[in-house]
Amino acid sequence: MTQTPHPQFASAQDGTRIAYALHGDPASRRRIALVHSLAMDHTFWDSVVAHLGTDVAVAAIDARGHGRSGRPAGPYRVETFADDLAAVLDALGWERAAVGGASMGGSVALAFAIRHPGRTAGLGLFDTTAWYGASAPADWEDRGQKAVREGLASLIAFQETRWFTDEFRSAHPDVVARCKEVFLANDVPAYLETCRMLGNMDQRGGLAGIAVPTRILVGEEDYATPVAMAQALADAIAGSTLRVLPRARHLSPLEYPQDVAACLRELARG
Repeated sequence: MTQTPHPQFASAQDGTRIAYALHGDPASRRRIALVHSLAMDHTFWDSVVAHLGTDVAVAAIDARGHGRSGRPAGPYRVETFADDLAAVLDALGWERAAVGGASMGGSVALAFAIRHPGRTAGLGLFDTTAWYGASAPADWEDRGQKAVREGLASLIAFQETRWFTDEFRSAHPDVVARCKEVFLANDVPAYLETCRMLGNMDQRGGLAGIAVPTRILVGEEDYATPVAMAQALADAIAGSTLRVLPRARHLSPLEYPQDVAACLRELARG
């Protein structure tokens, strides 16, 4: 993994501090902004950044309620998370960037492209969705409440088999251990509010308006946001492309960092 820079901070519209790490050449016109998956932080992207090269400027944020960002009381909305990303771009003086996100971060990237189309140079959507389905509010509430009742450690066995294939977990125990460490460091009230945000999210109505180059990647064995959800995104976003990554589950940027980096470099051209 690449060495993560010390975090910097931007101020969101409501005053919440949003932490981010800036990688690569700050003067580059090839700019990428990245949002991690639920209960991770900006270091989620370190292995992808290592394959991007130093001629690209990359801002990897800690979403609100995560990492070193502020943890305000809820309710949380995916549109607020998107506006937080816009505040980071403002702090950097970036008018536009290619935006990428994994799982929750992909949902935030979608919201950013819908709300800030002029600031979106391209869109990378990894193992994500615009809508989790009719049962999502109850499903996500159950997951968040389990963390409240029993602690985040009670979710680890469930999470790690969804995150990675058995083969990857066996071959890369260091990556698995790091994900567990970040997951367990989360603030439980913020985790609950983020679960509720994902359960209540429905961005399907905005997909047809996305008009930037869009690349969609999904793990072949992704149980959390399965291939059918990725196909629904591809069907709704004109001109998008879909690639299914073999023998990958939900955190494909960690299983296929080189492929995800190549996708992002393509989106950040010029």
